[in-house]
Amino acid sequence: MEKNSPDFEGILLVDKHQGCTSHDVVAHVRRILKIRAVGHAGTLDPLATGLLVILVGRATKVSQYLMSLDKVYEGELEFGKETNTQDTDGEVVKELPVPEALDRDALLGQMAKFLGDQYQTPPMFSAKKVNGVPLYKLARQGEQVEREPRFINVSKFELLGWEKPRAKFLLACSKGTYVRTICHDLGQRIGCGAYMTSLRRTQTHKFDVADAVTIAALSEMSPSAIKKILIPARDVVPSFAF
Repeated sequence: MEKNSPDFEGILLVDKHQGCTSHDVVAHVRRILKIRAVGHAGTLDPLATGLLVILVGRATKVSQYLMSLDKVYEGELEFGKETNTQDTDGEVVKELPVPEALDRDALLGQMAKFLGDQYQTPPMFSAKKVNGVPLYKLARQGEQVEREPRFINVSKFELLGWEKPRAKFLLACSKGTYVRTICHDLGQRIGCGAYMTSLRRTQTHKFDVADAVTIAALSEMSPSAIKKILIPARDVVPSFAF
């Protein structure tokens, strides 16, 4: 890294690796850029990989706008099991036989029922707070509490691959959608349970993971090179007053 790093400001697209939190990515960017004003526009669970929109400098002011944008994911789920976290990070709590009648056409028919506006109940293992306490902390204590359903929209739910009992999918959805809960609920509809085995965010609005950099690559870049890949916030929110 060159000495006397220039001031950084803009939107940075990061390809998050599996196992780290969104907060970890923010901390890495702060350290690399030597700047405190860094945030993100939409959390990814540690299990998930892919596009994390990072906001640097005054661009943090457009955080709420960017968080409201639709997102696209590619993932995989497995039928016949349920976990307490609805993904591979949890413990298997139920196993059921996968119906022999579950073929590609039957699966597509059930997936189509998730399209459109709907209400989704957040999972217990989530960062959503009830009375100021994150749900996951209550879940770890074995507690179950009432959760208020949230309004979401699913604009695409496509089958990318099917090899029983696993399905690969593409999901385009509104903010606040828990993809693992979609997987869980699909398993409930089919009657054998399901849990998410992998997830990758590929898009947030017009931003694509193909244009993102890894933290490892970012750490090797010079300040001038980093400035070249920062997207001006005005390009995304022209009317925003800085």
